[in-house]
Amino acid sequence: MAGMDIYEDSRTVSRSDLAAWLRQLANQLESDGRLFYGAAGAVTVADTVRCELEIERENETEVSVEIEFSWTEPARVKVADEEEPAKDDEAAEPTETTPHAAS
Repeated sequence: MAGMDIYEDSRTVSRSDLAAWLRQLANQLESDGRLFYGAAGAVTVADTVRCELEIERENETEVSVEIEFSWTEPARVKVADEEEPAKDDEAAEPTETTPHAAS
């Protein structure tokens, strides 16, 4: 399955506001591991993550810093529906009827 964007936000903020946002994320990670986004979204971060820090000079006047972390969630187990009746091949087949000759 290809990657699917869950949430994206882009804005211009002051360096002070950026630092406050990063502290907020750090506090969420440290407390219960849930990162909150948007109006009511949250994602739970695993106890162990892969981290990347990339600092890149885009051109003579622009520098970018990317912080990325990722993890693998455990596979979800699908529980079979116990109320579904078992299939019976004989019951599923239509019965043939032979017309009786009139006497």
